[in-house]
Amino acid sequence: MEWTRVVMESFVRAPDGSEVRPLLEVNRGGMSQCTLPPGGVSHAVEHKTIEEIWYFIEGRGEVWRRHGAKEEVVTVESGVCVSIPTGAAFQFRNTGDAPLIFVIATMPPWPGMDEAVRVKDFWPA
Repeated sequence: MEWTRVVMESFVRAPDGSEVRPLLEVNRGGMSQCTLPPGGVSHAVEHKTIEEIWYFIEGRGEVWRRHGAKEEVVTVESGVCVSIPTGAAFQFRNTGDAPLIFVIATMPPWPGMDEAVRVKDFWPA
């Protein structure tokens, strides 16, 4: 387990199409940075086993979530925090002129690309 990491500029492509920079991972969770360029729209997915907390640090956008009977679209920008419960369908888009950037806490740690299951898009991706 790493205690410290210098984060490089490289990223990996997430199953939803966004750019993710892994930060650190511990036994019970992980943290990463996600970026979506201006005009970008992710693919809608749902996670099989993990839950996440997103904290937005730059840009402006919208997040759609559906979990059971509850469904909503929220506006996100610097200072907004949202949760993604296990099994919730979600999609996000950048509605601003700058990259939409947020930090993600994942619990338990990200198990791999098979974790995310594609669902019907709320917005055309």
